[in-house]
Amino acid sequence: MFAYIVRRILYAFPILIGVNALTFALFFMVNTPDDMARMHLGVKHVTQESMDAWKQERGYDKALLWNSETRGIDKVTDTIFFNTSLKLFVFQFGQADDGRDIARDIKVRMWPSLAIAIPIFIVGLLVNITFALLMVFFRATYIDLSGVVLCVVIMSISGLFYIIGGQFLIGKLMQLVPISGYAEGFSAIKFLILPVAIGIVSGIGAGSRWYRTLFLEEVSKDYVRTARAKGLSEVQVLFKHVLKNAMIPILTGAVVVLPTLFMGSLILESFFGIPGLGSYTIDAIQAQDFAIVRAMVFLGSVLYILGLVLTDLSYTLVDPRVRLDG
Repeated sequence: MFAYIVRRILYAFPILIGVNALTFALFFMVNTPDDMARMHLGVKHVTQESMDAWKQERGYDKALLWNSETRGIDKVTDTIFFNTSLKLFVFQFGQADDGRDIARDIKVRMWPSLAIAIPIFIVGLLVNITFALLMVFFRATYIDLSGVVLCVVIMSISGLFYIIGGQFLIGKLMQLVPISGYAEGFSAIKFLILPVAIGIVSGIGAGSRWYRTLFLEEVSKDYVRTARAKGLSEVQVLFKHVLKNAMIPILTGAVVVLPTLFMGSLILESFFGIPGLGSYTIDAIQAQDFAIVRAMVFLGSVLYILGLVLTDLSYTLVDPRVRLDG
């Protein structure tokens, strides 16, 4: 087990290097350091001197990938890519292009992201599994058919429709909850009700259909017929046997998502004015703040790899036949 975890961590390094290099290449293919300086200075007739000072202050006055003006190893190390990438692997994110401390921003903004993502994940998982089991219980009936049609309809509608429709109907017309905004402590609940509800409803279609497929596959297996032959009711068969044996694919989807909850929801946070990591990333992209974009992409990659490792480890808890040998 220990050898497996160490091996997966070692595998993660080339992946993280590749992700960071791709992010760097894509960003600087669109922007040059001069473009970034001109945007952040916000002066219409900005001088070259002020742009050079801005770049020097933030380390953007060096070569991108290869510094031909130096010798030896400095050709690689005395570059923007090396200087901005090395500290990421010890989680030193540095400062944003506007001077803010990125690590501090992440610590502050992670809590609103978790406040909206965790309820959506937990309640959404329970709702999807329950709805899928209901369709399987009434399989090959009009209830099952109606459920599948409803899932397809929910999947076919854009998530923006649920957001805009929910804000207009529940927030503006009925005035039950605020349309957008956020507050600290328990006051945040009234701001989270609507985005959480929309996140759950918009995910029912894809989630329930996937779980229904898993459960239908299990229902057709021999152990289910044996359980029925022993006199177990259909409810007992579904909850004691089918659900238990479908836990590995369920964990595959659920455990991978757990670390990424930390990153928040880009669209929901932006539309509802929630100051989480999702809106933080969107604002950084709009402002062309490479320091924040680089840090968030790197952190997201680390969390996703962590989710894959947790998924493999969780297999051993659900299915004793699965072993992670070194």
